[in-house]
Amino acid sequence: MYELFAPFHPHGSEAAPLHRGAGRSTARMESSTLTVTPLYGAQSADPPCYLLEIDYFTILLDAGWTEAFDVALLEPLRAVAPRIDAVLISHCDVEHLGALPYAMKHFDLRAPVYATLPVCKMGQMFMYDAYQNASRHAVEPFDLFDLDDVDRAFKRFIELKYSQVVKLGGKGSGITIRPVAAGHMIGGALWHITKDTDNVVYAVDYNHVRESLLNGCALHSFSRPGLLITSARNA
Repeated sequence: MYELFAPFHPHGSEAAPLHRGAGRSTARMESSTLTVTPLYGAQSADPPCYLLEIDYFTILLDAGWTEAFDVALLEPLRAVAPRIDAVLISHCDVEHLGALPYAMKHFDLRAPVYATLPVCKMGQMFMYDAYQNASRHAVEPFDLFDLDDVDRAFKRFIELKYSQVVKLGGKGSGITIRPVAAGHMIGGALWHITKDTDNVVYAVDYNHVRESLLNGCALHSFSRPGLLITSARNA
């Protein structure tokens, strides 16, 4: 997966570009400081996992894992997990949420997790299946997480409808989040995150073409985001 970090000035003129590698990128918008840190998945085939900091509020964008369940991949997540305030999940498969049960068990990740209803329900089934397959094929007993860990992780999910606007509280006062149809999988979402006049769009693994079962993604619902985090998988 090759991830791009594409900043645009809110009024249309191009802003100074963010660094497009795997390092930390900071942009000062009209009223807030936005920092994007790719934990893993940038410019590689690894699953997506990014840290978005809006002033003092920290949002985890996806927490993917591979079905090889290589713990070394998650080391960057370990370092930041205790200070994460909210998690936004885009799709229901292991590639986008597979690390959550392990991170909540071992990394002290305690933040609420926001996702659409289909992602919540189907994601739990994906993780049940992943655990059973891993246990069946493991050379040694598989003890990274179990079904109880999966259940505990999904109890932290907050189910949303498409286009439902949620106003965050506490340190996140003034921040709103909104899932928009991604068109790639049932329940898959792009995330629109705003604070004051600043707005961020997290759009990975979307499909802009209508298919027999799913409409294309609703990119038309965004107008000149201040910061766009996207992927080139379907380019």
